Amino acid sequence: MIDVLSVASEAYPLIKTGGLADVTGALPAALAAHDVTVRTLLPGYPAVMGALEDARALREFGDYFGGPATLLAGRAGGLDVIVLDAPHLYARAGNPYLGPDRKDWPDNWRRFAALSYAAYEIGGGAAGEFQPQILHCHDWQAGLVPAYVRFNSPTPAKTILTVHNIAFQGLFGFEIFNELRLDYRAAQESAVEYYGLINYLKAGLQTADQLTTVSPTYALEIKTQAYGMGLEGLLSARADALVGITNGIDDREWDPQTDRALHTTYNHNSIETRQANRRALELRFNIDDTPGPLFSVVSRLTTQKGLDMLVGLVDDLVAAGGKLIVLGSGDAEIENGFAGAVMRHPGKVGFNRGYDEPLSHLIQGGADVMVVPSRFEPCGLTQLYGLRYGCVPLVSRVGGLADTVIDANEAAIEAGVATGIVFAPAEPYALRDALLRAVQLHARPKVWRKMQRRGMKSDVSWDASAEKYAKLYRKLLGVKEDDQQDD
Repeated sequence: MIDVLSVASEAYPLIKTGGLADVTGALPAALAAHDVTVRTLLPGYPAVMGALEDARALREFGDYFGGPATLLAGRAGGLDVIVLDAPHLYARAGNPYLGPDRKDWPDNWRRFAALSYAAYEIGGGAAGEFQPQILHCHDWQAGLVPAYVRFNSPTPAKTILTVHNIAFQGLFGFEIFNELRLDYRAAQESAVEYYGLINYLKAGLQTADQLTTVSPTYALEIKTQAYGMGLEGLLSARADALVGITNGIDDREWDPQTDRALHTTYNHNSIETRQANRRALELRFNIDDTPGPLFSVVSRLTTQKGLDMLVGLVDDLVAAGGKLIVLGSGDAEIENGFAGAVMRHPGKVGFNRGYDEPLSHLIQGGADVMVVPSRFEPCGLTQLYGLRYGCVPLVSRVGGLADTVIDANEAAIEAGVATGIVFAPAEPYALRDALLRAVQLHARPKVWRKMQRRGMKSDVSWDASAEKYAKLYRKLLGVKEDDQQDD
């Protein structure tokens, strides 16, 4: 049995702003089948504290990055958790990273340094009976953990850093260094410095024992100038320590046969009954029930996601016979663009600003196409939900999108392996061609149904990926496969 501490700033269903939470929430259960025990270290946000059950104090701190703190162990949201209860850092309503003004909390450097330091102390025995062998750190918010292990008093735990999105790096002024509780050798060896700033993600990338990211293609991309966001040189130098493991989804939470958010449940043999879900969506978004494919978006509305391109193509899509519904929020210009499209095309375009988890399930269960035109995408989960629900993904050929969707070119259609529409490059002209190609394919019902069924039969669960993580843990600990079987 391997004991792992997963260090994350969010985990579903407790606190979620994006796909990171889905991963950290679902992976522990999948790893249990591979003799891996996971406890998740989370900040003591109000939502986490409110869900905490059977809490017991592991350790109390008098002055912990500006105030008192307690390490609490218990259960929350179906997870075994250790919570850093530090009200001066985390007792704030709303988004875990942003204040009411939608700007970063000015003390985020302190909030996530404290989380990382708590993980380091747990690796050194602060959790008492729980002594993790692996500290599995997620994104920049946990990026300092490997640096503490490397430069402060050593711990027996090995460190892994998983990059979910290299665009977010945790950059702060160097003046905070003396308050990080990090040995000065980290500054002398430039482990945390980045063009005169402190870079939390760089610290982890340079010092972790193992690096992973969330798809094989993204692991290749981030070693290039086009996708590395300034860290491609470091990643190329550590190429031997970097692997890509594609994310899965929680196939119990996302199951069209049992999903209570759907108007009608179904499987790949009863896919025709999805029509009732589509009609429910049309009523929800004030879309007419005329023929033609119903395209959908469930996303943050940002240029990274390529949705500025889609805004400019709505008129062409409607003219070709398509309809569009959008669920999301983000850049004001993109939001206003979709709102304007609703006014220009009543009954053909619908927009729900914000996020609604049950509605996102209904969209996957009723729309015909899920559009994910990202300029870069480490893995993506939306297209995996689409495959699972027979909502055909239309994606750009980047990152995990390229790894998980098989393009419906004529050869793939003839071979019976196509699962979606894939386009490249991530430019408006290529996206326009893909949208029109989807309209044409939808007009071939037999081809479309086969593509839906093929997608629904795809293995998008965590099973294979969890096995890869478990093998990586064993390799890092020097445990042979035969030794594991003997235990």
